[in-house]
Amino acid sequence: MLPSLTARRLACQGIAAPLATDPAAAVRHMAAMQAQDYHAALWAVGLRSDGATLATVEDAIARGEIVRTWPMRGTLHLVARDDVRWMVALLAPRVQAANAARLARDLDLDAATLARGQRVIEQALDAGVPVTRSELYLRMEAAGIASANQRGLHLLNWLAHESVICQGPRQGKQPTFVLMDAWVPASAALARDEALHRLALRYLQGHGPATAADLAWWSGLTQKDAQRALASASSMLEQETHDGTTWWWRADAPAPTRSRAMHLLPAFDEYVIGYRDRAPVLDPAQTRRVIGANGLVAATAVIGGRIAATWKRDAASGSGIVLVPLRPLGDAEDAGLHRAAQRLQRFLGDAR
Repeated sequence: MLPSLTARRLACQGIAAPLATDPAAAVRHMAAMQAQDYHAALWAVGLRSDGATLATVEDAIARGEIVRTWPMRGTLHLVARDDVRWMVALLAPRVQAANAARLARDLDLDAATLARGQRVIEQALDAGVPVTRSELYLRMEAAGIASANQRGLHLLNWLAHESVICQGPRQGKQPTFVLMDAWVPASAALARDEALHRLALRYLQGHGPATAADLAWWSGLTQKDAQRALASASSMLEQETHDGTTWWWRADAPAPTRSRAMHLLPAFDEYVIGYRDRAPVLDPAQTRRVIGANGLVAATAVIGGRIAATWKRDAASGSGIVLVPLRPLGDAEDAGLHRAAQRLQRFLGDAR
């Protein structure tokens, strides 16, 4: 393993010390942040933003500075507004190609139905006002397109991958949708090689050091394209090979630091899931206690760069959290993690 790997990643991700002054800058720094758990994603942004609160992150989403959509792997992510179009254009086609036959076979969403659904959704969003998912389902039903059994969700997902729609600000617990053309400014399309070059630099900006396999996993690119992307950006990168594995990072990466050595990360945090190989941060024997067979990823407590516990919020606790250790925690470690919870409380606006 690359020496000081976890310390370098903590610094690069803006966890050891925030590198961003506002939420949109934090998302831009990371390129994309997994966000199927909406509230966990808000804390992932807040953790990496100097002085951010729950309200300031949601305000950035409401202003469209941060966009929640499906740019890669068929999974919801937060993406900075200026990165949405080129990232979806580069990464979504592979997802669409893989899903087309299954949608037609299992959900009766063939090309004709998808095209008809697109017209219905575009008409529903034409006024430029965000519309909730449940309201869009009603419009689909009225047009004779059944939304039950996840047909509605898959139709919306398809249209997001086609750059027709993206999510807008939440209304209560409901996601809303908007036309991408109304929410995200138009931009010149990138040639594929230019987009690959940009993706490699942006991924390593927020995730380095990492391998070609990590980039392929995170982005959904093929291994060949991941290697091509890294090679195209190599003049701006450093690399080192250990035990047959080559690690890449940006030449301008921040120096690692041991400050704030204990951190509370949200569920699905990029520090845990942004890489194919989780062994550098998680004992493989403990994997199922953090990443369930259903794919759910727990909120984690990190000590010295490695996952030492999972955690949940607990209003009855003095610190607002309850820890579930993966190994015995010393008194100083336990106290340090509960002190780290004070930053989460400040973010949520319920500091005691």
